[in-house]
Amino acid sequence: MASGERGQADVDARVRALVERGDHASAASAAVRAFAPELLGFLVAVMRSEADADEGFATVSERLWRSLDTFEWRCTLRTWAYMIARREVERFRKGARRREAGRERISKRKDLIAEAKTTMQSKRDRLTLLRDELPPEDRELLVLRVDRALAWEEIALGFVEDPQRCSEDELRRVGARLRKQFQLVKDRLATRAREEGLLPR
Repeated sequence: MASGERGQADVDARVRALVERGDHASAASAAVRAFAPELLGFLVAVMRSEADADEGFATVSERLWRSLDTFEWRCTLRTWAYMIARREVERFRKGARRREAGRERISKRKDLIAEAKTTMQSKRDRLTLLRDELPPEDRELLVLRVDRALAWEEIALGFVEDPQRCSEDELRRVGARLRKQFQLVKDRLATRAREEGLLPR
């Protein structure tokens, strides 16, 4: 098992043990802190605004906190956290947020947001800027697959209506569609990178 996978398994085991002991507050805190830097980085990458990402992160951390009581452990906690984050991005784009409530959540999470920002990588190169020109779903797909190295089965869980109730057949269909879409996105990026002189023609 790779070191990253071992670390993820350790987080899952620790959080699950706390939940089973009934210590939901400690479990939620451990879960949020374990994934805070990369979740915030994901939100910044797909929202392209630190202010919006801060608000989205506050909501995601709150939803992750509350969801542990009903989480069924069909996937890793990291995958679950990304599914929640992606759902929040969708809500954000549809304008289904209440901004005042969002500002209150940010005020409660200022320390955690600041801590996450100090550990996340903010440097962007020209290829990242090209990626930012992609449609939102294509950009999310690249971040989840390339930056976060999630397996296709894990990514598919974030794109189905009900990840805890979907069938294996549905997951396979969604995964196949996403893999095809991913290849098309990579081809378009390579073409743009060549036009910009970032790759040889």
